[in-house]
Amino acid sequence: MELLDKVLSDHNLIKAIDKVVKNGGSAGIDGMSVEEGREYFLKHKDEIINKLKTRTYKPQPVKRVEIPKPDGGLRNLGIPCIIDRILQQAINQVLTPIYEKQFCEYNYGFREVL
Repeated sequence: MELLDKVLSDHNLIKAIDKVVKNGGSAGIDGMSVEEGREYFLKHKDEIINKLKTRTYKPQPVKRVEIPKPDGGLRNLGIPCIIDRILQQAINQVLTPIYEKQFCEYNYGFREVL
């Protein structure tokens, strides 16, 4: 099975949707909540998968917001649309077990504890 098939498997996509919904978060530029994103993704799943397989899928622009830092400054934050977050999570779930084996055991930066 090719990597893309693993990413787009029903099991992996449902797991990704559940993870994104559980994480919550703000809407991207489309204004879609995580619950609305779940319903939209499930309704349009075949269309989204077809676009990915034909390389015609275009991610939405990322919403930029500034959040306050503890020292009083501001930090830029990018908020992807829910559909893009679901797809990013699905890709992450397949690729992480592959590349995680190659990291040094003492390299902890930005890595989820498995």
